[in-house]
Amino acid sequence: ETLQRIVSTLVNKNDEIHNFIDMLNHTISNVQVNSSNAISELDEEFDGLYSVLHEMKGSMANTIQQEEARKIQALQDQLSQCSRALESSEELLELAVQSLDIKNPVELLEASRQIKDSVTVASAFRLSLKPKVSDSMTHMMVDFALEKRMLQAVKFLPVPKAPEIDVAACLVADNCITISWRMPEEDSRIDHFVLEYRKTNFDGLPRLKGEQHWELVDYIKATQYTLSGLKFDTKYMNLRVQACNKAVAGEYSDPVTLETKAFVFSLDSTSSHPNLKVEDTYVEWDPTGGKGQEKIKGKENKNRSNTASPKRSTNSPRASARGSRDRFAGESYTVLGDTAVESGQHYWEVRAQKDCKSYSVGVTYRNPGKFDQLGKTNSSWCIHINNWLQTTFSAKHNNKAKTLDIPVPDRIGVYCDFDGGQLSFYNANSKALLHTFRTKFTQPLLPGFMIWCGGLTVTTGLQVPSAVKTLQKSENGLGGSTSSLNNVA
Repeated sequence: ETLQRIVSTLVNKNDEIHNFIDMLNHTISNVQVNSSNAISELDEEFDGLYSVLHEMKGSMANTIQQEEARKIQALQDQLSQCSRALESSEELLELAVQSLDIKNPVELLEASRQIKDSVTVASAFRLSLKPKVSDSMTHMMVDFALEKRMLQAVKFLPVPKAPEIDVAACLVADNCITISWRMPEEDSRIDHFVLEYRKTNFDGLPRLKGEQHWELVDYIKATQYTLSGLKFDTKYMNLRVQACNKAVAGEYSDPVTLETKAFVFSLDSTSSHPNLKVEDTYVEWDPTGGKGQEKIKGKENKNRSNTASPKRSTNSPRASARGSRDRFAGESYTVLGDTAVESGQHYWEVRAQKDCKSYSVGVTYRNPGKFDQLGKTNSSWCIHINNWLQTTFSAKHNNKAKTLDIPVPDRIGVYCDFDGGQLSFYNANSKALLHTFRTKFTQPLLPGFMIWCGGLTVTTGLQVPSAVKTLQKSENGLGGSTSSLNNVA
């Protein structure tokens, strides 16, 4: 046996070494592939830079050419004006020379007067003999000294440092987790953050490899994020964050563990009435008792569900044979939760199908009688909805009913404060209070559900909503009213 253990250990070690060798070979292959990818990306970056510089060169050269054309056009216009003025001046000069040969004093005087008037208005005397533009192009010169230094300073993109999660700023409430973090130092190159989270039942990292996989939320721009709509079916949640720039992701932050305590249970199919079909958190009325029944002849065959009113229903032989002392029987179409409430504050919700004829939602002590119905014993409390002939809404306990003159909500929230001796029902959407029982619970409580002709969906893993906590504080602060149906043990 010792030799067998030694051999088995050696075999396991050999397998580990083989796996490690395979991993190293795979890592080498990945290094080669990733290096090629990095070089390709580097080529793309430099090609992009060359493209930008080429575009800038073309644009700036075009600007220089436009400035050259503007200056030449201005000088050519000035040159044309000077040429026309010079031509006119030469004509006047020739006319003046010719006038000097006139012998008649009167004619000479008249010619001189005409020459004087022409010279006075001659364009040559209105010309500016200074170029309108300079031949200098120094204002079109560039200096890339700073840019050269910047390009020479280009290095590989640094790996971002690991963020630091601010545990004090993290919040767990209403089945949501808000996590906040900060960077150990300012980093303007960070593009986004990645958040990962996973569920666990350990106060710390999961102890078994692969026990839970990480869920990922990518491309977070802020340094805070809220995970909403969670089901807290474990005791804790691990969270970690990493920073990413354009090219690379940094190390993950040190993971934090936040407590996500909530009441989780399933429906106990072993306790359910034979006419109920139970699947985890869903229960549905099954008129065939799961095995099928012969169709009822006559008028009853017109009934869509082939069922009679609960008050008139009877057990078929097959249903009775299927039932046992642990199952509900008779008209107690009930199923219980598989987890008891023994302390603390808990919350769960129930949604009924729209065509559900009759159902009850509440709690009961363990081991109720197989024929007991919710609210008809001194050990069970519930609210009951009956849509059979007309809709009635009532709170029941110890076979006494109190009519609730309020609309029936789509979803019902159940709040149980075992230690405080309080059972409250809420409109799960608005968190408006429907009814409260106050008593001293002396035994563990099981969630209980009655259903006839329809189905119920139970939602667990929910924390006590903040709105409910606020209402409870307000009600307790005002003293609250005790229901007349309460049984104070």
